[in-house]
Amino acid sequence: MLALSRLSGDVLRTLREHLRPLIAYHLFFTLLASSLLLPAVGWTLSSLLGEFGRPVITNGELLALLMSPAGLVWLLAAVGLTFLVLYLQQSGMILVAVRPHGQHVRLAFEALWATLRRLPAISGLIAMQVGTQLLLLAPLAFALGGLHELFLGDLDPYFVQRVRPPAFWAFLASALVPVLAWALLAGGLYVRWHLALTVLTLEGVPPRAALARSMRLTRGQGRHIAAAVLLLLLGIVGLPLVATALFDRVVTPLLWWLPERNAVLIPAMLAYLTAYLLITLAIAFGGIAANALQATCLYLRLAHREPRPEPPPPGSHPRRLAWAVELAVVLFAIGQAWLIVNRFEIRDEVEIIAHRGSSLKAPENTLAALDQAMQDGADGIEIDVRLTADDRVVLYHDASLQRLTGDDRQLGTLPRASLEAYDVGRWFDPAFAGERIPGLDEALATVRGRAWLLIELKPDPGRELDLLEAVLDELKRERTHRLDCRARAEDRVSALACGDADIMGQMRVATRSPWLLREASRREPRLGTTLLAQLVLSGSLERRGFDALALRHNRIDEEEIRLAGHYGYALHAWTLNERNAMSRLIDLGVDGIITDRPALLAELIAERRRLGDGALLLVKLRNWLRG
Repeated sequence: MLALSRLSGDVLRTLREHLRPLIAYHLFFTLLASSLLLPAVGWTLSSLLGEFGRPVITNGELLALLMSPAGLVWLLAAVGLTFLVLYLQQSGMILVAVRPHGQHVRLAFEALWATLRRLPAISGLIAMQVGTQLLLLAPLAFALGGLHELFLGDLDPYFVQRVRPPAFWAFLASALVPVLAWALLAGGLYVRWHLALTVLTLEGVPPRAALARSMRLTRGQGRHIAAAVLLLLLGIVGLPLVATALFDRVVTPLLWWLPERNAVLIPAMLAYLTAYLLITLAIAFGGIAANALQATCLYLRLAHREPRPEPPPPGSHPRRLAWAVELAVVLFAIGQAWLIVNRFEIRDEVEIIAHRGSSLKAPENTLAALDQAMQDGADGIEIDVRLTADDRVVLYHDASLQRLTGDDRQLGTLPRASLEAYDVGRWFDPAFAGERIPGLDEALATVRGRAWLLIELKPDPGRELDLLEAVLDELKRERTHRLDCRARAEDRVSALACGDADIMGQMRVATRSPWLLREASRREPRLGTTLLAQLVLSGSLERRGFDALALRHNRIDEEEIRLAGHYGYALHAWTLNERNAMSRLIDLGVDGIITDRPALLAELIAERRRLGDGALLLVKLRNWLRG
């Protein structure tokens, strides 16, 4: 029987006894992976993705791609190549732990070479082990798809997301049974095959024999192995969170006591970041090594009745080259800390874009929400526009009227005159009872001389160009009005109240359709264009043909910032309503933030502008840590 506490102790002792050769191997494998393996994986997947010939920027497009025959090939390649890198890393660490000790760096090189020689066998094991787990997912996917169609197929997805009607909870309850069944099957198989890689690495048997041997060794030990795996997983996930929280709550506040002089703050921040990075690297390495050593100790205990690998012989020492490897890790951490500090720009500007108006203070896409957004300090206001049955442009998000009015009819089937009767304010608060669905002409008049609009096109299928033409016509009419108003203005103040006459240069249109944006630019070259995306699958998007990319905030990283600068478009984050997240995205370098709480963002920007350079550096440091 396996004793969980004893197994954990064996893993920790093995990690301590074999620490230096494991560090050397980890470093060498990381260099190999970052210079050869991962670029090769990225190039392969990008090449496959390029064959599809269409952008993938929404969850729906991603799902449709993955469900296509070519998409399934891409998915299998992505999963297989990812697991190949992980298995190679684990196999090498197993070899380091069980081989006789000598010179640490030489041992690491030998393990790396031996692992690469096992590449065909490891690939075969991945095909069997991971492939079987993927096959188990297929009936679950079909079951969930059928249940979704049964309970939610006739409902608008956005209505389901926001309102969560009884059908949504019925779907979740019915989905629980197949999900639990899959979890039990997949988890049981994972436990029974848990030692397959270790067996293949140490015994040199073929993949099929390794799986069979693992099943024999683990028979009757399933619960204990599952508990050990879950405990290790908890540590791998929890330790980074604990370390970050300790730095944020205990160490970071100490920096605020330092004098606000760069000569003091910069070295202190470098020391702080170096320490944090070294601890983070140590935790990451410890988790990877512990996972490999746990499987090794389990194998030795079950196959050979040995608790753990033999400790290194007396007199074994790291020698100079091993010390050089550890010094390289420290120098790497210092270099990364220096790069992070140098990325902190002291001053930063960001546009405040109110999402459907100030939609947490007033009902979305109404004149009241637009007016509130301007009072709250918004530079621009994002609105959703749709086409009525009589080709008029109105502000409304959903295809159906159900969520805001209770009427399940499609907005595009009704003329604008009929829409005047709907109350879209009472659902939000009785104080807004009587708020109507406004037209784009009314919205343009409301923001005249006060803000610009980000007009998101929400066309019904087949009416994309009709909606675009109707929006352009409204903008042209507004331009004519503004020119007439300016001609009648008696002074500069009156002229400013008429609004900017270059309305095409001021207003912007947005859509999730790249071809529709290209069509907008072709018809009105001065009109600003924004591509809306939930994600950008690498290699699938031609990053030209738009003035701004509005990307879901949790998909924005330093690479997206770099690409925006390289291709010359603005990067906007949507939809942020939490203060710390706003501050972090400002530090990252976004050009605009789309938010339901423009007043909060305006307050945050004002506070940051009042800070001194040193205090702002510390704010940026804390935001980086939390990110």
